[in-house]
Amino acid sequence: MPASLDPLDVGVQIPYHFRCPISLELMRDPVTVCTGQTYDRQSIESWVATGNTTCPVTRAPLSDFTLIPNHTLRRLIQEWCVANRAFGVERIPTPKQPADPSLVRSLLNQAAAESNHLNSRLSALRRLRGLARDSEKNRSVILANNAREILLAIVFTRMDSDSSELNHESLAILSMFPLSEPECIFVASDPDRVSYLVSLLFHNSIDVRVNSAALIEIVVAGMRSPDLRAQISNADDVFEGVVGILNYPLAYPRALKVGIKALFALCLVKQHRQRAVNAGAVEALIDRLQDFEKCDAERALATIELLSRIPSGCATLASHALTVPLLVKIILKISERATEYAAGALLSLCSASEQAQKEAVAAGVLIQLLLLVQSDCTERAKRKAQMLLKLLRDCWPEDSVANSDDYACSDVVPF
Repeated sequence: MPASLDPLDVGVQIPYHFRCPISLELMRDPVTVCTGQTYDRQSIESWVATGNTTCPVTRAPLSDFTLIPNHTLRRLIQEWCVANRAFGVERIPTPKQPADPSLVRSLLNQAAAESNHLNSRLSALRRLRGLARDSEKNRSVILANNAREILLAIVFTRMDSDSSELNHESLAILSMFPLSEPECIFVASDPDRVSYLVSLLFHNSIDVRVNSAALIEIVVAGMRSPDLRAQISNADDVFEGVVGILNYPLAYPRALKVGIKALFALCLVKQHRQRAVNAGAVEALIDRLQDFEKCDAERALATIELLSRIPSGCATLASHALTVPLLVKIILKISERATEYAAGALLSLCSASEQAQKEAVAAGVLIQLLLLVQSDCTERAKRKAQMLLKLLRDCWPEDSVANSDDYACSDVVPF
């Protein structure tokens, strides 16, 4: 059902007591606070999250922030929706209730206790994993109960033996959460922990491989120390493992999403980009470029631009038959960021290779660039386009542009 329902459009008036007193919209998950007033869960949670400590209707202090589901009112709202289906009203689905903090604490304690039977600990972790998958609210409840410290301890237990299901289940949950910088340092500062995560990139299970790549990306992105970030990107086979996830042959969207995030994070370490090229990152990026969703495509193009700035990466990109046509095609097609990164990569390629210049012109880059400099895109994208136009001046057909000096040039802003 739409967030706001206009009575004039559907020919039915929403009963007043079905509307949330805060949003004045039909309640989807009515909950009652300690003052006896009922609100939609999302609205009252937002009210409290912004620092309010009083009941919005009565202005009485909220001595207890417990939200009690109003099942009777929810069923009445659902029945009203069904009765007015002819007016375009859709039935509100029964919401999943947030995880009980006491249950989460019990499950974490059960999983952490080494004296418990393995199956008992696995069962607790699987229930936690299911709760974490259900909602952002559940993940907040889990985080509030010291989950990351417990899960980190389980993941890196007995690393010298074959990894067990216990490690894998903990890793799967941990990969759903951001880590604090001290927690990232805890992982990155120990070569054995880093090597263990890299080894999991080659596990038989694609889920384990992807979860390991996710945690590697979280750790690299969560640290400010360039030395520790470089230590991870310099680990043996880390690039091969991540590229292998990108090349996974079956349809698995999460593998693409996690793989490109991890590769981009690792390639931010300039001195180790050569290792990415050696591991086949260029071929994987170009071959899968059209499979990425918008945000992931931006990250892939940013990685391509980074690799185009080192000689071997530039040469490998230029040697791939699809590189230049794909980059030209992407300009103005996906987003402003994607356009900027594609133009930056083309600038690097065309600066290093006359053949790339000819391929770009043949692919129609001139029209794309002329449209780009007249568009509302970022200033960095325009500067890159202007530099590229000037660089390609000798390749222009005589009747394409009368005067190339119309396009001023400036230095490329560092990525």
